[in-house]
Amino acid sequence: MEDRVLKAMKEAAKPVRPGDIATVLGVDSKEISKAIKTLKDSGKIHSPKRCFYAVSE
Repeated sequence: MEDRVLKAMKEAAKPVRPGDIATVLGVDSKEISKAIKTLKDSGKIHSPKRCFYAVSE
């Protein structure tokens, strides 16, 4: 799931909300939130502003 979320974020090319990713991938937003937490803890993504996430450069 983390790979799918990361790919969707890269394709968006801008900070996105978890709900936007859930809509694109067609999965529950709770699954997206879990994946985002894992990706954020590993440093692969960051939050440029509240409730938005982007791929770390």
